[in-house]
Amino acid sequence: MLVAAAVCPCPPLLVPEVAAGAAPELDALRAACLDAVAVLAAARPDRLVVVGPAAAPGPHPQGTAGSFRGFGVDVDVRLGRGERAGERALPQSLAVGAWLLGRTSWSTAPVEGLGVAEPLDTARCLETGRELAAGAGRVAVLAMGDGSACRTLKAPGYLDERAAAFDAGAARALGSADTTALAALDAELAREVKAAGRASWQVLAGAAEGAGLTGELLYDEAPYGVGYFVASWS
Repeated sequence: MLVAAAVCPCPPLLVPEVAAGAAPELDALRAACLDAVAVLAAARPDRLVVVGPAAAPGPHPQGTAGSFRGFGVDVDVRLGRGERAGERALPQSLAVGAWLLGRTSWSTAPVEGLGVAEPLDTARCLETGRELAAGAGRVAVLAMGDGSACRTLKAPGYLDERAAAFDAGAARALGSADTTALAALDAELAREVKAAGRASWQVLAGAAEGAGLTGELLYDEAPYGVGYFVASWS
C-alpha cells in the first residue's frame, strides 16, 4: 500500500553545478524538494519508487547510474545505494530524483526507478500506479515532473494562454492529494502546453487511490516560464 508520496519537478537546473551562476535563484525550490523527500523518509516505507518522464520508458533497478555530464559538469548519481546495476543510464528526470535522494543521504529503504512515456494514456498511467501500490510492503513514491512550459513569452514553449489555468488545476490537485482531479487532467492539453509531469502525476494518482493520504503544497512558482510544483502526501 502507498504510505507517502512526494512530488518534485525535474529540471537539471536543480543541480547547482548545472545552474552555475543562476543556482541561488532556485534555492527555495531545492529546499522545498528536500523537505518533501524528508516526509518520505519519515513514513519509513519498505521501498521507494521514483517515477518520472522518459523517452525510453521502463524500470531501473537500485544502483542504476545517471550523469549530468551532458550539461558540461562532472556530476554522477546513482539510484539508491549498493553496487552499480542496470545496463541503461537513468533518464534525466530520474537522475534529478537520484540527486535529491543523494542530498538527503537516503538510506530508509531500497529504491527503484520507473520511467514513463509522456504520451502514456491516462488509463494506463492509473493502472501502473495501482500495480505499484499493490506490491509487497509499504510503498512510497517520488513523482518527478514539471508543469507547463508555456507560461511566458520567454518560456521554452512560448506563451500559451491555457497554461496558467492548467497549472493552477494541477497545483490544487497535487496540494490536496486529489486523485480524482489528477486523473481528470487532460492528457492532450498537457501535451500541448508541454506539461511533462502529467503522466507521473497520474501514476501517483493510481497508486494513491483509497490510501487516504492528505497533501500539502510546498512550492508553486514558474521561474523561466515553467510551472514547478512541490508537494508532500502523508
